Amino acid sequence: QVHLTESGGGVMQTGGSLSVSCAGTIRRAGRYGMAWFGKAPGEERELVAAITWSGFTTYYAPFARGRFTISRDNYNKMAFLQMYELKPEDTTVYYCAAHDGVAPMHDDDYEYWGQGTHVTVSS
Repeated sequence: QVHLTESGGGVMQTGGSLSVSCAGTIRRAGRYGMAWFGKAPGEERELVAAITWSGFTTYYAPFARGRFTISRDNYNKMAFLQMYELKPEDTTVYYCAAHDGVAPMHDDDYEYWGQGTHVTVSS
């Protein structure tokens, strides 16, 4: 019912900025909380940022706070993650996720996932 496609990943130097996008195809009406997760090889998937349907409430992981901005465009069914002051440790695959309801903190609560987009930050 919901298909998510990320785009915008790539290679960036330390200190640079990059924005990743998530395009949604939604066949089932609902108010979806959205989130971005990161998963590096051999590591657990971790929440980077989340945003409620209204966009009024957002959450950022401590490492993302002050450097990343999550936003959404409900009309165009898009979500975005703008990343500034990139660090090598930001290198990971970024996944977009959606949940019909609030924007949970745990990945297990998200029903819909994109395929991921890889971001590499070189030192």
